[in-house]
Amino acid sequence: MDLLKVEEVAALLRVPKSWIYMRTYEGAPEAIPHIKLGRHLRFRRSEIVAWVESQHRAGANLPVSN
Repeated sequence: MDLLKVEEVAALLRVPKSWIYMRTYEGAPEAIPHIKLGRHLRFRRSEIVAWVESQHRAGANLPVSN
């Protein structure tokens, strides 16, 4: 299993750890797929990559404001 810690996902996506935590709360918009092991969060690399791709495709349809 290729499970990542919060710090590793934050480094992979080049965002602060707080940004990752905000997207793991129940009902969070654009929630990142994660696994809770007790009080610890873990992430599958393959799911993170798929999530990023889905965000890219979803954003491609947004209108550009001038």
